[in-house]
Amino acid sequence: MRRPGTLHTVTDPDACPDRGDADVAAAAARAGAEAVRARYGQRLTRIDKGAGDFATDADVAAEEAVLGVIRAARPEDAVHGEEGGRRGAADAARQWLVDPLCGTLNYAAGSMLVAVNVALRDGPAAVADPFGGEVFLTDGSAAWVRRDGGDTRLAPTAATRLVDVNLDPPFPNAPGFRAVDLLAHPGFAARFRPRVVSTTLALAWVAAGRRAAYVTDGGDLTASVHFAAGIALCRAAGCVVTGIDGAPVGRTGRGLVAAADAATHGQLLSMING
Repeated sequence: MRRPGTLHTVTDPDACPDRGDADVAAAAARAGAEAVRARYGQRLTRIDKGAGDFATDADVAAEEAVLGVIRAARPEDAVHGEEGGRRGAADAARQWLVDPLCGTLNYAAGSMLVAVNVALRDGPAAVADPFGGEVFLTDGSAAWVRRDGGDTRLAPTAATRLVDVNLDPPFPNAPGFRAVDLLAHPGFAARFRPRVVSTTLALAWVAAGRRAAYVTDGGDLTASVHFAAGIALCRAAGCVVTGIDGAPVGRTGRGLVAAADAATHGQLLSMING
């Protein structure tokens, strides 16, 4: 089990009113992460969403913490949170996408493998690891990890050969694509080793060189509160990011393959579509 890291609580979001959007995203993600950490191990109230899905009072508290930072720094912007839906002016030119607790099932089971995702749509983004004490952030052109008050540039590499494959439903592209079939492909076992993280923290790890790639089914994930921040990080870090069909990720996209380099990306696509 990883030891909880130390995160700096955002006590005065107005202290730096002129900070850039990347710092706003990072501050908001840190605030959400602090709320997640504060409730870890406590008795949680579950909020049923149907079809076996649920949120907890920790999800709600984390989202409110994130919103507090964004509202203070960018009061004219709209926010789409996983728990609260869209808030703010309907005609707002800018929208933030917030997943306050990615990995709710893990968290409720006592696992620390969770993340807080904050992204300005088509702009800067941040992913906070509440228990690792890290915030991964991008200004849209470069990406860093913020740890112990310092920033280190993210450098993707496929050296680990570890590939995270999302096995959670739904599977909109089945039977043409089934993630579990990728794991059974003989070429996969020859080149890679599978991991199943069950949180989009795995995308931040691809950008950071801790994973060679990440694969998931789905539709348009660029506007998803779950995936937008991780996709932004991978793109800014220089990863190869497409759908499972090799087409650009977007409104007509199919799932996601985010790889540290072109060779890894090509190998995975050949297995998926071969």
